[in-house]
Amino acid sequence: MNDTPEEDAGSTGQWTADDVPSQIGRTAVVTGANSGIGFETARALAGRGAQVVMAVRNEAKGTEAIERIQDEYPDATLELRYLDLADLDTVREFAATVRRVDVLINNAGVMMPPHSKTAQGYELQFGVNHLGHFALTALLFEDLRKGKDARVVTVSSRAHLNGRMHFDDLHGEHEYSRAGYYAQSKLANVVFGLELHRRLKASGSPIRSVLAHPGVAATNLQNTGPTGLTKVVAQLGSRLKAQPAEMGALPVLYAATHPDVESGQFIGPDARNEQKGYPTVVEPLDAARDRGVARRLWEVSEELTGVRFPLDY
Repeated sequence: MNDTPEEDAGSTGQWTADDVPSQIGRTAVVTGANSGIGFETARALAGRGAQVVMAVRNEAKGTEAIERIQDEYPDATLELRYLDLADLDTVREFAATVRRVDVLINNAGVMMPPHSKTAQGYELQFGVNHLGHFALTALLFEDLRKGKDARVVTVSSRAHLNGRMHFDDLHGEHEYSRAGYYAQSKLANVVFGLELHRRLKASGSPIRSVLAHPGVAATNLQNTGPTGLTKVVAQLGSRLKAQPAEMGALPVLYAATHPDVESGQFIGPDARNEQKGYPTVVEPLDAARDRGVARRLWEVSEELTGVRFPLDY
């Protein structure tokens, strides 16, 4: 059964950051806001008047990012907060400092590192890209309930099309593939975003759960995650195919701000194979809509994070 709204997947036209409506009076939390898609998203939202909480792991780079935005927008309201999604203790600490959030943008991620673990012992890509954001969303949920046009935007990737959930080996203890477990984490993002949409709808909540992906965008992911030959291939692919990060951020901004976006939609680039272009409604992998997979992932995520959503479902 298709649980996403039935929408024409045609292009929204050449919608750009200049089309972002006024964000005055809204507070946005953006994870991974010091570089790449996160930085461009924070920059655009701040430029339209939002108060932006820039959640970063590297505070020195976060400070530099704030300075760059304030050079362009001297009146921008920005807050820098430390958040390491690879450590659920810091996720809890971060969430406890947030007093208001109207839009949560789950953007930060790691891509194809050697087999590594989070502070709690989970496979790094699954832990950072999915579990950390699952916990953060749940911990901020009561604040979102009070938000203005509240939205959760979960940033995935076209890589989710190659993903499958390794429920028998979620953390790659028996057999690990960098690309395979990256795809798993990105599929988990989509499964989570769609399941959150279903649960919000069933509980009568006005919060929107929207998915987005940037296509192929030139960001630090190609440099900071992969190593060896994998890094060379990723960087070469980026040079040949990638669009600038500011273009890659457009689907995220559209999902976070456009008044016509519906909960459960997936926003991506409109060009061939969704590699680049302007925002449009796209389709997730059919398997991402599997309710059995969604329930199992939700239950596993609650168990591994120790965090539950205050939702009647």
